[in-house]
Amino acid sequence: MGNAPFPSLSAPEALKRPQYSTHHGITRVDEYGWLRAENWQEVLRDPSLLAEDIRSHLEAENAYHEQLMADTKQLQKQLFAEMKGRIKEDDSSVPMKDGAFAYGVAYREGGEHPRFFRTPREGGGEEVLLDGDREAEGKSYFHIGTAQHSSDHGLLLWSFDDKGSELYTLRVRDLTSGRDLQDRVQSASASATFNADRSGFYYALLDENHRPSRIFFHVLGEEQEKDRLIYEEADPGFFMNVFGSRLDDWIFISIHDHETSEYRILPANDPLAEPRLVAARQAGLKYDLEPAGEEFFILTNADGAKDYKIMTAPVSAPSRDHWRELVPHEPGRLILDIVAFRDFLVRLERKDGLPRIVVRERDSGQEHIIAFEEEAYSLGLGGAYEYDTEVFRFTYSSMTTPAREFDYNMRTRERVLLKTQEVPSGHNPEDYVTRRLMAPAPDGELVPISLVHRRGMKLDGSAPCLLYGYGAYGITIPASFRTNPLSLVDRGFVYAIAHIRGGKDKGQLWYEDGKREKKVNTFMDFIACARHLVAEGYTSPDRLVAEGGSAGGLLMGAVANMAPQDFCAIVAAVPFVDVLNTMLDETLPLTPPEWPEWGNPITSKEDFETIASYSPYDNVREQAYPAILALAGLTDPRVTYWEPAKWVARLRDFNTSESPIMLKVNLDAGHAGASGRFSRLEETALSYAFMIKAAGKQE
Repeated sequence: MGNAPFPSLSAPEALKRPQYSTHHGITRVDEYGWLRAENWQEVLRDPSLLAEDIRSHLEAENAYHEQLMADTKQLQKQLFAEMKGRIKEDDSSVPMKDGAFAYGVAYREGGEHPRFFRTPREGGGEEVLLDGDREAEGKSYFHIGTAQHSSDHGLLLWSFDDKGSELYTLRVRDLTSGRDLQDRVQSASASATFNADRSGFYYALLDENHRPSRIFFHVLGEEQEKDRLIYEEADPGFFMNVFGSRLDDWIFISIHDHETSEYRILPANDPLAEPRLVAARQAGLKYDLEPAGEEFFILTNADGAKDYKIMTAPVSAPSRDHWRELVPHEPGRLILDIVAFRDFLVRLERKDGLPRIVVRERDSGQEHIIAFEEEAYSLGLGGAYEYDTEVFRFTYSSMTTPAREFDYNMRTRERVLLKTQEVPSGHNPEDYVTRRLMAPAPDGELVPISLVHRRGMKLDGSAPCLLYGYGAYGITIPASFRTNPLSLVDRGFVYAIAHIRGGKDKGQLWYEDGKREKKVNTFMDFIACARHLVAEGYTSPDRLVAEGGSAGGLLMGAVANMAPQDFCAIVAAVPFVDVLNTMLDETLPLTPPEWPEWGNPITSKEDFETIASYSPYDNVREQAYPAILALAGLTDPRVTYWEPAKWVARLRDFNTSESPIMLKVNLDAGHAGASGRFSRLEETALSYAFMIKAAGKQE
């Protein structure tokens, strides 16, 4: 089970203080429920308020982890140096044109945080608008949420989180003086948007349960208490955000959960206007608006279009009875995103498991496709500030090919390479092989696997392997270039991604077959991928490591219970492992919006029993578990710290192997871990050192 490399040490023993709960006539006991701080909302805002007995236990967990991993300190330093050496420290984006300027993001050598800058298009030097390293000075955690310039280029609207709790502070910077105005809006979502004359901005305020329930308009120079309420969402099951159009003509309020969406719009030049409903929420109906002059393009699953279609409607009458079909639904072709320009409409879609970009001429309706030939690759739309242009930007990469950024002329079809991701320590794609395998699931479905390994590797089962999975919310994990896993691959690892159900890798049905009552398919797919890699000679169970985070951490917890013998080690980052208790607690930030994804066990006994059947915390049992490393953040509002803390404590109760069960809690961060680009590498180095140690490859 991979336990031999770890020393035998006494693990922290959490006190058992049984808490009982009854739902649908079923009584359950949670002996570690006390680890959930009663004042968790206050702790998100001020971590020093955490109860001393809970803090002492978390610190004991960190100390135990430190002892177990002490002999990997040098390896961690080496891994960190390697990964840092693949990052161009003074990297800079290719500036994006907008009117008289071009805007970009850069890092300085040794810098942890981005620097936002612009350059005049008619010549002139670089102007730094916001220096993340300077703003982060003296803070243990710092993250910039947005940095958005006004349409007249005179102001910068930006936000920051200095606790990791995703409670952002909004500021406005005068780009002439370089100083922030007196305005300071607290407890907001990360993003916000100016109105047309930039006399103020719209933002979403987080309530006491950390939900964006209200949209306000803030007038520059006024106190936050005077901000005008624009819209309040009464249903706690819906997320909400606000953003503006590129033409600076509309403000959009997007209201949605994982299955249903609704938009309300108002003219950007009238902050006193009331939001106008586009199409009322209807369970299962999803749509997104893309403004395009006198019409909206609408990406929607309406009328059974599971893989989405594109409709149009006049901006003067955008209600659903005025929607007209433009690009029809085609089963198996999943339309992922659309971007409109004056003369063209660009869409990103996935067909046969691979992405492609389609450019459509708006007048004629003629289309052409941008595609690539590699066996597995990733494409992304790069966005645009300008609407009246024939050029858009996209990125391409594969598991062996560093990212390439292109400007593409939609009329001439000329492709200009702007930038190739630089790997300062050197990278030769010919040294690696990328493959796409299909693993047979128990029900006959074929599950794609993207993988990369060193060229010349023998397929005799002797290689260690890292198998990564997510499998939730319809999120597709792209087969893109990642420099960090090369530290494993260059040590003889296979790095593989399991494109399991719960994502949209094979279309909308692939997602639907991995949620709610069909969630077990996600876990069985991942196990099938693991076993297929073994059957094909890529690795063996005593060399196979599994990794997943957040909802992918739920996956890790489930496969640990279902197939512990298939893995030598598991890394679960901010793992959503206490699913049933969390879905039963409607006060938690994400619980009501998550019910469409997992089910509502409060109102439905069937949902209760379904979740109870796989919830990792509830299904820990007496068996031999592999080595497990769980990572958590104290101020995480998405997966609260007590989920992995409770899970680890219960795993230790039932584990019959000598493999260690470890918990590392970042007491200064939240869901995303450390905020700086290099401090994040330290966390990755720790995870990789654990994998190398568990797989018996430690140097």
